[in-house]
Amino acid sequence: MLPGMTLTFEEKLRNYARLAVRIGVGVKPGQRLLVQAPVETAALARLVVREAYAAGASFVDVRWDDDDVQLARFELAPDGTFEQISRWRVDAEIETAEAGGAVLAIRATNPNLLGSVDAERVATHQRTLAAYRRPYTAQVMTNRLNWNLISAPVSGWAELMFPDASAEQAVAQQWDAIFAATRADQPDAVALWEAHLGDLKRRRELLTGKQYAALHFKGGGTDLTVGLADDHVWGGGAADTPGGVTFTANIPTEEVWTAPHRERVDGTVVSTKPLSYNGTLIDGIRIEFRDGRITGASAEQGEGTLLKMIETDEGSHRLGEVALVPHSSPISRSGLFFFNTLYDENAASHIAIGSAYRFNVKGGVDMSLEDFTAKGGNDSLTHVDWMIGSGEMDVDGITQDGQREAVMRAGEFVI
Repeated sequence: MLPGMTLTFEEKLRNYARLAVRIGVGVKPGQRLLVQAPVETAALARLVVREAYAAGASFVDVRWDDDDVQLARFELAPDGTFEQISRWRVDAEIETAEAGGAVLAIRATNPNLLGSVDAERVATHQRTLAAYRRPYTAQVMTNRLNWNLISAPVSGWAELMFPDASAEQAVAQQWDAIFAATRADQPDAVALWEAHLGDLKRRRELLTGKQYAALHFKGGGTDLTVGLADDHVWGGGAADTPGGVTFTANIPTEEVWTAPHRERVDGTVVSTKPLSYNGTLIDGIRIEFRDGRITGASAEQGEGTLLKMIETDEGSHRLGEVALVPHSSPISRSGLFFFNTLYDENAASHIAIGSAYRFNVKGGVDMSLEDFTAKGGNDSLTHVDWMIGSGEMDVDGITQDGQREAVMRAGEFVI
């Protein structure tokens, strides 16, 4: 293709599938792959399957999801039945991981799908599913398998993003937004991603070397000090499994992140973007922390869902991630709100309630839970990211001897 030529939709879609397989999940010859996909994303899922076989996968299977089926259950199933789960769906993940395989998920849903159903039904289901899924989640949180998360348009989501467009136009506009955010609209997408991952690696290594005692966030109503776990390690971009497989868990990704200290978070934090959580939109979040634990929480929309999420277990009253994203990231510059954490967390610095990634503490992957906790790592059945960054946010690094260093000013890195 000549420079400056525009790719067709089919070429962009093929680029996207290739990125998901080669840069994202990093399938290796002889490895099996489980693909999880909504039925509305079948065209992309089928291309992913073909790209995976072209990369040398030995066996590729697809597990299909459907928003309408899920909604029907929460609307119509009898009370007292929401502790029942499809265990075979989780067993497929566990079996794939135990066989040394990889998992690629296309996560796409109407962000407000369950906004009108009983929040207790959803919370009960989520707790039961998270408890049964814990063995697989443990492998994800320790990078013991190569995995990847991407997304694709579905009608309800596209129409929420582009309410003034027809249903067909909304899907087309959402595809354009996703291709731009993931660089899939560029002929040299793989090379662009390799350069981008190199930049993220340099940033995470610089921050790891600093070993700040804490980060202080100030701006837009937020005044929050986030202590960092002892011997913390910053992540960002690509990672490696113990077997040496390189993968990029999220496409897109613009963040660097690490583990907060579960007992050293103090102050008030205010969300800067809505959060779509289990089919419900939560907006206007305000949370107060003292000695690491949430002491007060409210939201202008979806407050009941927020409070139930916080009550999942003891660990969900604390933080498991703190992430820095420049306000000038491509997704932020687009001016679009995706109503999808995969995208929106890459437009703004954010924190996560719940479990910490073991690899964000030096040696954490092989530690006992007790030792990980002693370092400040948090454990929970849940992990929910929500956005706190903006063009007003300043971030200082607090050194081990109490000095302050500017890390971000007006939402941009200055370190």
